[in-house]
Amino acid sequence: MSQEPVEAAERVTEEAIAKERRSWVIDVRPLRGVAYRRMWVGNGVSFFGFQFTAVAVPVEMFSITHSSAWVGLLGIAGLVPLLVFGLWGGAAADVVDRRKLLLASSTLAWISTIGLLAQALLGVRSGLLLLALTAVQSAGFAVSSPARQAIIPRIVPAHLVPAANTLSYTTTTAGGVLGPLAAGLIFGAWSTDAGITIAYAVDAALFTISFWATYRLPPIPPVHDDGHGERPTAGLRGIADGLRFLTTQPVLLLSFAVDIIAMVLAMPRALFPEIAEDRFGGGWAVGWLFAAIAIGSVIGGLTSGWIGRVKRQGVALVVAVVGWGVAIGFAGFATSLWLMVLLLAVGGAADLVSAVYRQSILQVYAPDRLRGRLQGVFTVVVAGGPRLGDLRAGATADVTGATASWAGGGFAAAGLAVVLALAFPALVRYRPPSDAEDNH
Repeated sequence: MSQEPVEAAERVTEEAIAKERRSWVIDVRPLRGVAYRRMWVGNGVSFFGFQFTAVAVPVEMFSITHSSAWVGLLGIAGLVPLLVFGLWGGAAADVVDRRKLLLASSTLAWISTIGLLAQALLGVRSGLLLLALTAVQSAGFAVSSPARQAIIPRIVPAHLVPAANTLSYTTTTAGGVLGPLAAGLIFGAWSTDAGITIAYAVDAALFTISFWATYRLPPIPPVHDDGHGERPTAGLRGIADGLRFLTTQPVLLLSFAVDIIAMVLAMPRALFPEIAEDRFGGGWAVGWLFAAIAIGSVIGGLTSGWIGRVKRQGVALVVAVVGWGVAIGFAGFATSLWLMVLLLAVGGAADLVSAVYRQSILQVYAPDRLRGRLQGVFTVVVAGGPRLGDLRAGATADVTGATASWAGGGFAAAGLAVVLALAFPALVRYRPPSDAEDNH
């Protein structure tokens, strides 16, 4: 008997075993595309740089005001531009070339970073100026984010969109680990004022990588020839069309609702400067706290091969949100820095899972003609929720104390997510369209 069939079977078996071993490893196939690879590198480096600013701004605000409530106001300063420009930016991404829109909005964000650096060098020490510059930076982000996310399905094959989202989230959260840790080292080695200045300078310098990556993207004009009538506009009518479509999709609405609950009630970020100073003596501890959630997200991303195989994605999303809330709740009671970091990391891994499912569900539902507008809503929800969470945490801490604000919010988020899922079961019933044709 010929040995060829036996050898072929052995090869098939070996390939199956190798595939199974890789099944828990992050899927890197989207990186084979040049356009996606460039954007991935640019976004990763620029997000790493932004983390220096993300740590420096609340540290500077607390240094000026000695109040977590003022730190929480940074959330409102970032939220208002998100509400306005996130929706407009999403509509604009369906009307103009997304590459050009991304370049223009990134320039606005970079100018605000230069402003933060200038005020630090001049020693202005104005909480109001920090709020204003945060608002400008948020406006730039609000326009660039829906454009960037709407680009992904145009530069990678449809079946690789979940893998591309996972890569993007994992890389940005890796920046969320390394950036705050590096910022913590800066604040540990230099005085607070010097550390703030250095942090802003690093962010401004690294931002140029994002410009390069965006500039090298191919033109990505809007798609208007899909037979859906009038051309979209970037005005109120265009925004209304996107919102009208969203209201017909209960799964999307519920996925947004559980995310808002998780971020508004259980985001403890505004308390990090106070907790780091009171419990752990300040210095490099603040860097670990700002990095901890991202550490968990990176670990979750690197072991994310299983995410694409889950069929009950709605259930998985709710479980992830509940896991986030419980982990954050217990972290609020921790008196050991390393235990707090560990629990925050567990929460970060759960957050990575929920983020990938929310983004992938949205991109499956949205046709390209509406994708920018729905990504604008997504940006408002995903980026606005944590800013409302900053306000809630900071304001509550001034009344009840930091521990009650932190832990109570985490457990409340977990409980409300369960109640919402049970009361409105459309989300927990959700399966990808390939497995259940009636999801729409």
